[in-house]
Amino acid sequence: MTRLMLTAALLCCALPALAQAPSAIPPAAAPPPPPALLDTWVPKPGIELAGLDKVTTRLTTLTGRVGQPITFGTLSISVRSCIVRGPDQPADQAAFLDITDSRDPNFAFHGWMILSDPAVAVIEHPVYDIRLIGCRG
Repeated sequence: MTRLMLTAALLCCALPALAQAPSAIPPAAAPPPPPALLDTWVPKPGIELAGLDKVTTRLTTLTGRVGQPITFGTLSISVRSCIVRGPDQPADQAAFLDITDSRDPNFAFHGWMILSDPAVAVIEHPVYDIRLIGCRG
C-alpha cells in the first residue's frame, strides 16, 4: 500500500513536466563583437580633474600629464592613460587612474573613470572625491 501511494505521488508530480511541449522559440544568436578600442579612442597627454575636499567643501581643479603623479591632500594620483573618442564617434573621454592615500594604506583606487558616466567608477574615500573633467592635448 505504501509503495502504491509513493508511485502515485511521483506520477502526480511528474505529469505536469511531461505534459509541457518543447519550446518552439529558437535560441538567440550571439551579439556581434564590439569594435576595436584602438580604432575609436585617441590618447591625449594631459588630464584635468576636479578634487573635492568634503570637510571644507573646497573644489580644486587639478591638472597634470600622463605618467606624472598629482597630489591632492593626502591622495597621490597617478594617471596611466587619458583617451578621447575620435571625431567620427560620439563624444566621450576616459582616464585610467591609480589613487592611493598616504594616511590610509587600505585605500586604493585602480580603474577607469568615464566622463559620460561618473557613477561607473566612484571613489569611496571619507574625505576626498575625484572626478574626471577631461583629457587635454
